[in-house]
Amino acid sequence: MMLNQTIRNHWLLGLILMGMVPFSAAADAAAPQTARQALIEMFFGPTPGTLEKHLPEVTRTAIKNAQAGSGAAMLNSLTALTSTMQTHGQQLQTFETGPTLLSFEDPQQHSKVEVMVERDDLQADQDQIELSFHASKNGETQTAGVKPRLTFTMKQEGGIWRLNEITVALNVSLTDPALLKAMTTPMTPTLSSVDQTHVQPASNWSAMHSGNEASAISALRTLRTAQVTYAALYPARGYTCSLSDLGGMGGTDRSEHQAMLIEPRLASGKKNGYRFAFSGCDGTPASKFIATAVPAESAVGMRTFCSDQSGVIRSSSDPNPDVCPTAGKPVQ
Repeated sequence: MMLNQTIRNHWLLGLILMGMVPFSAAADAAAPQTARQALIEMFFGPTPGTLEKHLPEVTRTAIKNAQAGSGAAMLNSLTALTSTMQTHGQQLQTFETGPTLLSFEDPQQHSKVEVMVERDDLQADQDQIELSFHASKNGETQTAGVKPRLTFTMKQEGGIWRLNEITVALNVSLTDPALLKAMTTPMTPTLSSVDQTHVQPASNWSAMHSGNEASAISALRTLRTAQVTYAALYPARGYTCSLSDLGGMGGTDRSEHQAMLIEPRLASGKKNGYRFAFSGCDGTPASKFIATAVPAESAVGMRTFCSDQSGVIRSSSDPNPDVCPTAGKPVQ
């Protein structure tokens, strides 16, 4: 293999010197896509189908041959997820080399998220890329001793880097100064009095509040993706207005009342300080829906969020979920 590559390189060099091949073309031919570039293309590729392209052939075949024609719907779900990520591409930066893989900055929220490459271990036709996540707001770290890690195992198959395995790890340092500070700083209790506008929450409560809101927004995006998949699986029903219809993970048989598309906590309708519900699923099949996320308890500054089949997420300071779809402001 090494000898063949050497011969090929000398052949290209000879053609360059004779002026038969432009240097740039030869450089492109001698620089095949790296596993890291494939990983970026998989989730942030500019053209449809890049995610499917980098799945193993056996996985693609299994998805396409899934029972009840759900394979195409599963691919549609993955594509919808990728499209959702691409929707925010204007605020995302990806890097094919260097210590940073991805950077996302929200100037309005004064927050920043960076995905760092901790390890890129290339061995023959396999590459393990280990990533860590760093979040900050107003210049202060939001991790507080918790360090999530993802390891993507990429393998060459048919001349293409494909994602074969994902390993998830969570490291919690009990001696991290940020974690110790968060543990020892008193939390401001939730207020229920009418005049709450003059009370400023403690910084750690504010961080938790911000985290819950981010979780609610993420959950609404998950619900939209699940609804798209559900409507593809059961076209006679269209969208559903029952969260439990999208749940059932861990079951054995998928059905329209147990589609196995979202995790149990979200399917229960309550997660991370928010209550979730569907409405507006009129018609047969239903072609519209409204998803709402309402604070489970009254709290200072906690916003209500909502979305629909378009994927646009809105926020409202009014706890009444009926206000958000018509008067809510789009979340940037």
